[in-house]
Amino acid sequence: MLLTYNLNETWRWNLDHAPDIAPLLKSGKVESHVPLAGRNWNWCGIPTSSSLGIPAGPLLDSRWLLYYAAVGFDILVYKTVRSVARECYPLPNLVPVDSTSLATAGSTVKSSKSMHGSWAVSFGMPSQSPEIWRYDISVARAALPEGKVLVVSVVGTQNAAITDKQASLEQLAEDFAKCAAWAIDSGAHGIEANFSCPNVSTADGQLYQQPEDAGFVAACIRSRIGDAPLVLKIGKVNTAAEANQLLECVAPFISGLAMTNSIAARVADESGTLLFDGQPRGICGSATLDAGVDQIQLFRKALLKSEGAESQGASQHLHLIGVGGISTADHVTRYLNAGADSIAIATAAMINPGLALNIRASIDQ
Repeated sequence: MLLTYNLNETWRWNLDHAPDIAPLLKSGKVESHVPLAGRNWNWCGIPTSSSLGIPAGPLLDSRWLLYYAAVGFDILVYKTVRSVARECYPLPNLVPVDSTSLATAGSTVKSSKSMHGSWAVSFGMPSQSPEIWRYDISVARAALPEGKVLVVSVVGTQNAAITDKQASLEQLAEDFAKCAAWAIDSGAHGIEANFSCPNVSTADGQLYQQPEDAGFVAACIRSRIGDAPLVLKIGKVNTAAEANQLLECVAPFISGLAMTNSIAARVADESGTLLFDGQPRGICGSATLDAGVDQIQLFRKALLKSEGAESQGASQHLHLIGVGGISTADHVTRYLNAGADSIAIATAAMINPGLALNIRASIDQ
């Protein structure tokens, strides 16, 4: 039986009780998988054996990352790291919810006693200290074979003592860039900068909603990581105008976009009392499938329209990563048909770590 994340325990507990990967390694590496048919798969130009990825949430350290690599995932995003250690929000961190489909942020959903495909996520972007995660990334990279890509999710940490807006933005950008450079130096193939976290109210979690600031930070990161791939994780974008504005500001500096990073909603219990002190939390899982596919289509259309436009530069070549509600081979196909170049599965993979193997078997039939 495959090990799953324990919803009733803390992030730290699950980190301390990671899978034993020793039995999964052969000659020090995870076994590679037979490439999926259909196309020459890649992540931002780096060849992979499939389009199947897993985002930062479940991959708490090298042990969790290599565990999921061993069970069929090829694009592996190391859990979001910071320039300083930070603990997780208190329990509960994952609360199942009853919601069939969410299209926009701002609604209220009911909590559920059992999992029906979606949950509210409340971690707050915790991180181990840099000396720990930098070494651990090197361990993960050394154990990955060809066809599997190591991406590291990074986030800047704001200095609350800086009150000047421009100075605060510059400090945040530099912190993002420092973490990204450390990750590349430690062996990451590429970087995913987390510009969207519905569970925090500071600028580090809302950058995608401020296109000019997002472009400034992306440029700073690019200046520190050379030509290594840089993807931005973004949240819900509702209109073509918003997509175009964001692309205009960030496209010159990035290799791709990962979306949609959950949809924010408030969560109420059976009596109607709001959980999490009434603050919104990101809803992940099946409720976000339609919104995730729609957003891929939105950005693919925007990129196609920008072909040949000098203002967009190479933006039409951006790698789009579909995230949200994926649990079957049909869902993977739906995202790819909508314009995604690869996909990332979190919620369903945390419940069923063997999901990628199931999808591979289904597609190969």
